[in-house]
Amino acid sequence: MIRPQRGTSRDVRRTNRAVLLRTLFFDGERSRFELAQATGLSPATVSNVVTGLLSDGIAVEVGRVESDGGRPRVQLRVNAHHAYAVGVEVGETRVGVELFDLSMTPRAKAETPLRPGRHAPDLVAGHIREGVAAVIAQAGVDPGRVLGVGVGVPGMVRGSVVDSPTFGWSGVRLADMLPGLPVFVDNGAMTLGLAEHWFGAGRGSDYMIMVLIGSGVGACIITDGITVRGVSGGAGEWGHTTVIADGRPCRCGARGCLEAYVGAESVLARAGIDLAGVEEESAFAALLADPGARPLFDEAVGHLGAGLASLINLLNPERIVLGGWAGLLLARDHLPAILTATERSALRCSYDRVAIGAAHLGSEGVKLGAAILVVDQFLGA
Repeated sequence: MIRPQRGTSRDVRRTNRAVLLRTLFFDGERSRFELAQATGLSPATVSNVVTGLLSDGIAVEVGRVESDGGRPRVQLRVNAHHAYAVGVEVGETRVGVELFDLSMTPRAKAETPLRPGRHAPDLVAGHIREGVAAVIAQAGVDPGRVLGVGVGVPGMVRGSVVDSPTFGWSGVRLADMLPGLPVFVDNGAMTLGLAEHWFGAGRGSDYMIMVLIGSGVGACIITDGITVRGVSGGAGEWGHTTVIADGRPCRCGARGCLEAYVGAESVLARAGIDLAGVEEESAFAALLADPGARPLFDEAVGHLGAGLASLINLLNPERIVLGGWAGLLLARDHLPAILTATERSALRCSYDRVAIGAAHLGSEGVKLGAAILVVDQFLGA
C-alpha cells in the first residue's frame, strides 16, 4: 500500500495523488474531509489533488451529504467511464478477453476455444489481438481510452517473457506480439489471486493463498499483502511439488507432481476419457456427476488435502481460496471431504487459524485480475 508523504517534490505530489486515487477507488464515495481523515493528508493537499483529478476527468462529484453543523459536503468518486482496461485469460481450453471500466464492471467479452495441443504463441497472440479489437468495438468505447491489456498465462513469467512447459513455450515474448497498447503479462494463478485479494474471498487478508485448479494446478502466495514471486518469477508452481516419489508422469516432464493427481486433465485421463474433440470442462462436470467415478475423486481429494496441508504447514496462511474452473467444481461437490483430508495432514495450531473456501469471483477471476494489472499501474501513476 502506498503511504502518504509530505513535501513539495514532484515525486511526493505523485505519491499523494496515488494515495487519494486508491482511496477513492477502494472505498467508494468520499468527501474531501473524509479523504483527509482516511489518508492523513492535510485538507489543503487533498483539495489541490482533488482539483487536479476533477480537472482531468478521473474523479467526478456525485452529490452532497449533510455534515454536523456545517455546509453539506460534496461527495466524490472515481469516474468509471474515464478509462478502460482489458483482461485476458490464456487457458488450456480457451482464450477469454474482457473489457472493464474503472469500477471494474465488465463491459464486453469475447472467447475463442482452443483445442488440445493448439497453443502455438502466434496462434494465441492472434486470438488475443482479435478478442481485444472485438470487445472494444462491442462496447463502443474510444480505443484511446483503453489503458492497456493484462494477460494471465500458465507458466512462469519473467517481465514479459513466458516459460510454459505445458504449452511448450520457452522464452516467449508475448507482449512483443501484441502491439498497439501497453501489455502486462503474469501467471494466471497470480492474476486470479490478485482479483480475489482486491475484491473477492481474500479481501482484507494479508496472508492468503489462492489455489487455481483447472487442466493443471497452480497457486498465488500473498504474504504481508505482497505477492511472492521468487527470484525468477517461479514462485507458486505448487502443482509441480512432488507428492509421490517416482509417481505418475506429469506434463512438466517430472514424476509424482500434485498436478498429475489433482489436475482435471489427469483425472479425465485416468477415467479413460479421450480429450481429443472433447470440451474438457463439460467432461469434468459430467464425470463429477457419475457415481461410478467416486473412487477417482476420492483419490484426487486426498492428494489435494495433503497438498493444502503442506501449504498450511509451510506458510501458515490466514485464508486459502480454491478457484479455477475445476477447483470451483471440486469445492462445490467435495469441500467437506477436502477439509477433512487437509485437517488430517496439517499441523493443528496452523489449521485452526486458516479459513478454506471457494473463490467468490467465479471463472472470470483470471481476466479481472489481468485487468487489475493495468489499473494498478494507473492508480499508482
